Amino acid sequence: MSGDRKPASLAEALSLLAGAPEAPLLLAGGTDVYPARAVAEAWGRYAPRPVLDLSGLGLAGIEDRGDHHRIGAGVTWAALRDAPLPPWFDGLRQAARQVGGVQVQARGTVLGNLCNASPAADGVPPLLTLEAEVELASRRGTRRLPLGAFILGNRRTALAPDEIATAILVPKPAGETRSAFLKLGARSYLVISIAMVAGLLEIDSGRIAAARLAIGACSPVAQRLPELEAALIGARPEEAAALAAPEHLAPLSPIDDVRATAEYRRHAALVLLRRLLAGLAAPQAQGGSQAA
Repeated sequence: MSGDRKPASLAEALSLLAGAPEAPLLLAGGTDVYPARAVAEAWGRYAPRPVLDLSGLGLAGIEDRGDHHRIGAGVTWAALRDAPLPPWFDGLRQAARQVGGVQVQARGTVLGNLCNASPAADGVPPLLTLEAEVELASRRGTRRLPLGAFILGNRRTALAPDEIATAILVPKPAGETRSAFLKLGARSYLVISIAMVAGLLEIDSGRIAAARLAIGACSPVAQRLPELEAALIGARPEEAAALAAPEHLAPLSPIDDVRATAEYRRHAALVLLRRLLAGLAAPQAQGGSQAA
């Protein structure tokens, strides 16, 4: 493969990728790629690479596959935001409303957000609570990885050099399900998160039958909170917020940077977590995600 290419099918894209003498830059919406390139050029660090434009592969559908939903690689945040999806997607759709601004939402893809693997990627916490998997295709075949095994660290994924991420697979939970997302930033839009939290509760006979909670922007990779999830089992939803304690945030490893100190991030994460659980106790009053 030499020069930029825009294949018309997945088979063509995989063939070009397998035959490339150097790893091309995989391009979907471009909302992460182009800003990164601009910064590299500004600082004299840009190293040209051929681009493999995946926007023509026809992978922009959201499909109900019976036991799971399949979100294609070309699905934008705007398409997800506006799709008529069941309640367990509420948290992910709330995140979609706050990714960048409306222009970024119209161009950026949900799967591209995962492949970029930023610690502050808004899509990762809600997809962790959905127990999502990433579908990867190559000429060798197709494989599926849990999202937690796909993102390995800051800007690192398990994507092999000859693979293209083709879809996000979301299993359907059982019974009544409530989900939500909250984000803290310097403003409501066009901002990198200081901290964010996503949660999903499965309710049975008025009590929590299963809980999945994740915190983002407070570790190299967004983290689930297994001890708190276990503590919530059997509790009534209205009791959940009071059960969240500082020791439940032990898996986090926040840093000091220009946006916030590590101490502030840890405190903000706990406040957001309690707000989210209180909102899930009264879903009819939940107006969506918040930012400050």
